[in-house]
Amino acid sequence: MILKRVLAHASRGRLSIMIFHRVVAEPDPLLPGEPSAEQFEALLRHVKSRFSVIPLAEGVRRLYDGTLPAGAMAITFDDGYADNLAVAAPILGRLAIPATVFIATGYLDGGCMFNDIVIEAIRATARREIDLASIGLGTLPLASIADRQSAIDRAITAIKYLPPGQRSEKTRDIVRAGGVAAPTGLMMSRDSVRLLGGYGIDVGAHTVTHPILANLPAADAWREIRESRQDLQQMLQKPVDLFAYPNGGPGHDYTGEHVRMVRETGFTAAVTTASGAASRSSDVLQLPRFTPWTRRPMKFDLLMLRNLRQGSERQAA
Repeated sequence: MILKRVLAHASRGRLSIMIFHRVVAEPDPLLPGEPSAEQFEALLRHVKSRFSVIPLAEGVRRLYDGTLPAGAMAITFDDGYADNLAVAAPILGRLAIPATVFIATGYLDGGCMFNDIVIEAIRATARREIDLASIGLGTLPLASIADRQSAIDRAITAIKYLPPGQRSEKTRDIVRAGGVAAPTGLMMSRDSVRLLGGYGIDVGAHTVTHPILANLPAADAWREIRESRQDLQQMLQKPVDLFAYPNGGPGHDYTGEHVRMVRETGFTAAVTTASGAASRSSDVLQLPRFTPWTRRPMKFDLLMLRNLRQGSERQAA
């Protein structure tokens, strides 16, 4: 109870925004950072006992007009995975907890992001080692789960910041090296996106193909930002005012130029992956997000408290 009161006091006038990507039906050793349905529900029950969870759009509005409730929190998901609807949404609905899902529109209806292609190719291959010389890693062992985790991490790190075309080429090389087919069905369909509202889940934009904006020519960055919003608005027949920067690191993954693009496209708020809790001094187009990666309630509370108290958020110039 003491820690609960301390959290409430530290969060006055501040909005904590949690970030998730997937919620898997069962624990997955190749996705150690993604909670299972059971873990997610346990975490949300704990969060609900500590915080006032409100929709992100409402939280942003109330942050700047000074009417945030004590312990204000918003929950977000990035990318648009199918399990956001199939696994997470029923839990959120059952607990009456709102959320926002940021959609990378280019992967709807059967697409797959490069990192997931890498993960699923290395998961699916029956080979005991994989030749990744084409991405500068040589031959890596795949004899154990730990080997496959290591190969996945190293492969994603090696190609993540390549130009989009080159990254796609290297991803195809990895699939060929595994002797498997590229995965499908990991992302939502357009019909699925339309169903999110029935669970109290709002939709925001996350570009079309989830590029590192800082690595793109300006014209391509404009197109990624604008077309994602236009596509979602046409799909949902309502305004889409929230945006999440892909990868989300200020200065590294996006710059002040991209903040201007987001503003001029018409978004009213945008979120990053910089740690911290938002205050009235935060840039509304560079709101921080933070989720403690722990399953232990007391450690979760302590990490949230530290995040609330750090008091400043990194932003792109």
